[in-house]
Amino acid sequence: MGDRAAREPLLSAAEKTARLCHSAAFRIADAPAAESLARDLARITADHPFLAVGDAHDAGDLGGAAPRLWAEDVPGAAAGPLARRRRTAELHRPLAPGRAPLRAVLLRYADGAADLVLVAHRSRVGRASLGPLARSILTGAGLAVPPGGPHADLEELAGAVRDLRGDTPAWSDGHPGGAGHGVLRFPVPAPPDVPPADLHAVLVAAAGLVLARYAGTDRALVGTALSAAADGAVCAETLTVVPADAEAGTTIGRYLSGVRDRLAHGVPWEPSGDPALPDVLSARAGVLVARRDEDAYVPHLAPLYPLTLVVDLLPDGRVLGECHHRFGRDTAARFVRHTLHVAGRLLTGAPSSSLGEVELLDEAEKRRVARLGRPRHTVDAPAVCVHDALAARAAAHPDRVAVLGDGGSLTYRELDARAGRIAAGLRRRGVTTGARVGVCLDPSPDLIATMLGILRSGAAYVPLHPSYPAERITAILHDSDAALLVAMTERTVEEKAGDAAGDRARDVPVLTVEDLIAEGGDAPAGPVRVTPDDAAYVIYTSGSTGRPKGVKVPHRNVAALVAATERDFGLSPEDVWSFFHSPAFDFSVWEIWGCLLTGGRLVVVPYLVARSPASFHELLRRTGVTVLSQTPSALTHLIDHDHARPEPLAVRLVILGGEALDPRILLRWFDRHPEEECRVVNMYGITETTVHVTAQTVTRWDALTGSRSVGPPIPGWHVYVMDEAGRLLPPGVPGEIWVGGAGVADGYLNLPAVTAERFAADPFTGGRMYRSGDRGRLLPDGRLEHLGRLDDQVKLRGYRIEPEEIRAALLAVPAVTAAAVVLRRGPDSDSARLDAYVVAGDAAASGQDVRRRVARVLPDYMVPASVTVVAALPLTANGKLDVDRLAEVSTAAPAPVTPPAPVNGDVEEAVLAAWTAVLRTPVGPDDNFFDLGGNSLTAIRLLTVMAEHGLAELPPREIYLNPTVRGLAAVLRRQARPA
Repeated sequence: MGDRAAREPLLSAAEKTARLCHSAAFRIADAPAAESLARDLARITADHPFLAVGDAHDAGDLGGAAPRLWAEDVPGAAAGPLARRRRTAELHRPLAPGRAPLRAVLLRYADGAADLVLVAHRSRVGRASLGPLARSILTGAGLAVPPGGPHADLEELAGAVRDLRGDTPAWSDGHPGGAGHGVLRFPVPAPPDVPPADLHAVLVAAAGLVLARYAGTDRALVGTALSAAADGAVCAETLTVVPADAEAGTTIGRYLSGVRDRLAHGVPWEPSGDPALPDVLSARAGVLVARRDEDAYVPHLAPLYPLTLVVDLLPDGRVLGECHHRFGRDTAARFVRHTLHVAGRLLTGAPSSSLGEVELLDEAEKRRVARLGRPRHTVDAPAVCVHDALAARAAAHPDRVAVLGDGGSLTYRELDARAGRIAAGLRRRGVTTGARVGVCLDPSPDLIATMLGILRSGAAYVPLHPSYPAERITAILHDSDAALLVAMTERTVEEKAGDAAGDRARDVPVLTVEDLIAEGGDAPAGPVRVTPDDAAYVIYTSGSTGRPKGVKVPHRNVAALVAATERDFGLSPEDVWSFFHSPAFDFSVWEIWGCLLTGGRLVVVPYLVARSPASFHELLRRTGVTVLSQTPSALTHLIDHDHARPEPLAVRLVILGGEALDPRILLRWFDRHPEEECRVVNMYGITETTVHVTAQTVTRWDALTGSRSVGPPIPGWHVYVMDEAGRLLPPGVPGEIWVGGAGVADGYLNLPAVTAERFAADPFTGGRMYRSGDRGRLLPDGRLEHLGRLDDQVKLRGYRIEPEEIRAALLAVPAVTAAAVVLRRGPDSDSARLDAYVVAGDAAASGQDVRRRVARVLPDYMVPASVTVVAALPLTANGKLDVDRLAEVSTAAPAPVTPPAPVNGDVEEAVLAAWTAVLRTPVGPDDNFFDLGGNSLTAIRLLTVMAEHGLAELPPREIYLNPTVRGLAAVLRRQARPA
């Protein structure tokens, strides 16, 4: 907290004074003589100098001449509008810095009534003392002052105000600070026999519990103003902060007892403070409770706390409240509603009851919030199997091209027939309904036919990427109990595996597509009973224990996904889709079946083309792709090449998914593809919920403002945001995202305990829901904001740090086009450090320059220890950021791996110059490109730079086959020779 205070500008003297002032108005039936009141005020301030001048404790905030009485005649009756305006203006006019800590104004009205308005500094006159001070001025009676005087330490108070400024909390819908603030008035349903001190304690406890739940912590801070004055005495108020320890395991009685104890002793807040306190909450609340002794009261002339509850105990027994707030009205209303609900539970609950049983929401609000997380529209999703839906498409337009690949194309009739023969071959091999079949094929029309054939045989397909290590392939085949594996050759697994893996792999028969077609013959496969509840595929995701988890997804989920999006996205047989992603990545489920079940044409993107933005762009242009699905990381590279190509693309719909989107990357896309011509949709989703959950159409405005919204749920899906105890959280409050509805998978294969942990009964619909592990919040309009992973947060030297905040600061540097942040852990905690990696659009940018820029906006503990400029951020096979590979970049040799050797001719020299420019490290002619930190994306960048150096164009595969400067130069020389 000390670091933050040092970095933030101190409050101005005027702001300090305004926040520490309060005011009251006292109605007088018959206006007294101003001269008499002025003499009484002068006598009182002479007898009690603390009301007149500042002293050494005021740091210049107070001082000046003794206060005087200001009198003004107001034309009009006391109940008239002019009188109300003048009284309100005086109540809200703060003391001027450097002036006395008290101001008195007499407003005399035409009907003979008057108002005495007192404005006082809390360090001299607390709220309970305003009434006695007014009576002393009006009656000439003596003024009681407790022993020791009324003074409070203004250094401490100024520190408290500075620290209580706060940041905008994640649960607010506005911004604290600023000149304006709002006031929300409400009745307080308190029992009439509750003493003021008890009501004060209960409200402080309730506000603390609400704030703790909002922030997802066990401790919250509630500010209050305490006074030790006896009845009728004038005493200062001390600003204090009450830590409310709201652990779920404690009881109501113990919680209330702890709050009362803290209130009784008063814990003044200091800037340095208890180290356990500063890291708790980004906003504070204040609770002030007193009996009303005045006609009108203003608790602060500028908001002292971001949220302040002021409770008045009226003479007739009613209890009224005001919430003074520096947030939006909706946030304030929610805070009041939840605080009053919790206060009622604390007052009526058994002292032995668990605090964890006290919920923020009553039953009616729970139902409203549950409805908020449901889609705005519904669709009737057909209960159909994927292969049956595709057969219907084939019957409707058999001669339309279904799949287009490098090796040719298949019409819907040909695809259906080829899948039928594959299914027959599988059946003859003993594959039955409920079985699982592995698929390890390169992207091609045959891959699609094989997946479809497996479904027609009654089995589920288990996709495996051909680049997977043999150990992973073997582990997945055994875990899934695969009946067989369809691969490029019968020796695919054995060739990739070593000795042990090869032996285990031989347990699973390996067949090629041609083998299955030959075994199936010309006769179509006989009918097989498959229901929409049977599994369509099992996709494996990484597990926290190191063991991959197989997610089992039924046919009905896939059909529901297509039905949920078909109308909104305008999907039709006229569309041409790209099949860009690995079939082992669930984004491919959307690409393949979203296209084919709506009658579109699927363009298979070859592996090397997918890794060359230039080649991919050309493929999109040549094939007329209209529906493009990409991860944000992959789209960033495509945008670079799109700007360099004059040829327009036919893309009308871009679907983004797979990772969090920074919408600012889309500004350049919108420059070439206006919103009215190309719709961009950001979709949040999870493998366990069938690819997609929500959909947000991204506009240029979203890109400019950096919106984090991922939109409302798609029809049939719904979302809840809950705390760690599974309690529903209100809109605006961050928590864990749970997903229910039509997309929830059947669970994890062979992992019943993990399935039970992550999949649960939906208490609102009677269905099932999935616990995502993602952090988010529902907005009041039903859209979801994705706030990252719950486990993304890191801790460094005792500070909690969100890497996304550092990344945002890096991206704000004009030269930076992409960024990633990694926490490096050494042998002990002291050696842990943050390292940042950036891609710079400006070749002259250096890591040191970028680091200096972010050091200007981040606290020192958040500034990365190093900023490394890289040619590109490495991606996994699924197009996501490859964190493991990224961490290796800084351990790549800073100098050539081999001793420097002379280059051989101009070609070698030009290649060497290109390598040095891309890798930004010294390079030797025999160094391996990948040993120096190269990867698939920097390989693409290298080819571009080589062309800029006047070298002939090469296909990307040449870098993999000849990964040295000398090797590539030899290839170029061979190409240059005449045939």
